[in-house]
Amino acid sequence: MTVVDINIHHLPEDLFSNPKILNGFLDSAPRGFGEIARVAELDDGRKQLILEKPAGHQNLNYVDGDYSAEAKLKAMDEAGVDYGIMRVPVWQEWLGLETCREVNDNAHQIVERSGGRLFATACVPPWGGKENIYELERCVKELGAVGVQLACHYGQIYLDDPVFEPYLKVIEKLDVPVIVHHTPLPVEWRSIVDYTNLRREFGRITDQATAVGRELFSGMFDRMPGLRFVHTMLGGNWFANTALLTPHKSNKKEAIDRLDPTGGEKIQSYLENNIFFDLTHPHSWGKDQVECALKVNGADHYMFGSSFPVFYGWMSQGVDFLKNTVEISDEDRELVLSGNAKRLFNLPI
Repeated sequence: MTVVDINIHHLPEDLFSNPKILNGFLDSAPRGFGEIARVAELDDGRKQLILEKPAGHQNLNYVDGDYSAEAKLKAMDEAGVDYGIMRVPVWQEWLGLETCREVNDNAHQIVERSGGRLFATACVPPWGGKENIYELERCVKELGAVGVQLACHYGQIYLDDPVFEPYLKVIEKLDVPVIVHHTPLPVEWRSIVDYTNLRREFGRITDQATAVGRELFSGMFDRMPGLRFVHTMLGGNWFANTALLTPHKSNKKEAIDRLDPTGGEKIQSYLENNIFFDLTHPHSWGKDQVECALKVNGADHYMFGSSFPVFYGWMSQGVDFLKNTVEISDEDRELVLSGNAKRLFNLPI
C-alpha cells in the first residue's frame, strides 16, 4: 500500500553554515513580542536553533543535519514511506520575503534530487503585495509547488481576518490546497507556558482548534468557496468539537438564544468541502481517538503526517500504527495513507 507523508519538515540545508540565511531566521523572530531566537550547541557539537517564549521556555528546536534531502529519504526508506510533502515548521509565521525565496529555492532543489519522491509547498508572507503574489505564483507555476503553507495566525490575527483575503483569493485561483501549520503558541498563551508538554503539545492543539473554529464561523468560505485548508494536529481535536459546535436549535421555546442556532448546514458544508486534517503522528493520539476522528469527520478528510524530524521514530511508528493497529476498512486505510493526499494535492504519482 502506497504511503504519503504530508508533514515532513523543511529548512534550508545550509541554515547553519550560511550567515545570510541564519540571520534571516534569527532576525525575523519578533523580539518585541517576547520571541527569543538563538543558536546553541548540543553535546555532540552540532548546532541547534532554539525559539523561546517567554525567555527560558523552549518551544522549537531545529538541529543541524536533520533537514537534508539525504536525512529525509533515509528516514522514508526505513519507515516504508514512498512520498513526502515538505513544509517549513512554525517559523513561517515571521519569515520575510527574501528569506522565503531562499527557502523555496532550496526546497525545489531537494525535490529535484529526490527522484520524484518529495514535493514542496510554497512558503510566502501572506500579505497581498505584488512581490508576495509574484513569489507565490513562481512557486506554483515555475517550481512546481503542490500547495501553499500558512501559519494558524500571524501576530495577533487568525486567517479569517480580512487582511489575508487578497492573498487567499490568489491561492483560490491557483487551485492549490493550503497546509495550515500551528504556531509555537496560540495568541492567548500565558496560562499554558509553565509545563513543557502543556506548552509544546496542548498549545499547538489550542492554536489549531481556535483557527478552525474562526474559519468556520467567519463565513470566509462563502466568499472563497474554492479554498481547501489542511489543518495539522487533527485540527486541534476538531472531531471532538464537530457536533458540539455545529449549531443546534432547542426543541423548546427559550426565553433567549444564548447560542446562535443558525448556520448548522453551512458549518457542515465547510467541514465537508473546505476543511481537511493532517493526522500528525497518529500513534501519539491513540487508537480510540483516531478511529473516532475518522468516523466523525470521514476517512476522506484525513492524511498521514509524521512531523519528521521532531522525533525520528514518529514516521515509522505512525505508518505501523495506521497499517496494523487502527481498525478501519482497507479502503479507508488507503485514503488516509495516500489516496487523499494524491487527490487533494494532485500528486503525479
